[in-house]
Amino acid sequence: MSEQKYEEALAQLETIARKMESNEYNIDEIAAQLKTAQRLIKFCKDKLTKTEEELSKIKAEGE
Repeated sequence: MSEQKYEEALAQLETIARKMESNEYNIDEIAAQLKTAQRLIKFCKDKLTKTEEELSKIKAEGE
């Protein structure tokens, strides 16, 4: 299984948000979708933090 990409996770989040706003999920699906959204948000935040740290390291090495 390949590692999920940031853009894919963000697209999934956007889909979940859009469907929630338009009430496309039934009551049984909402909790599961919220858990998925939480996992995706954590993944995106972690990815952004890691990338920021890597960029800072590269910048520091270049100075």
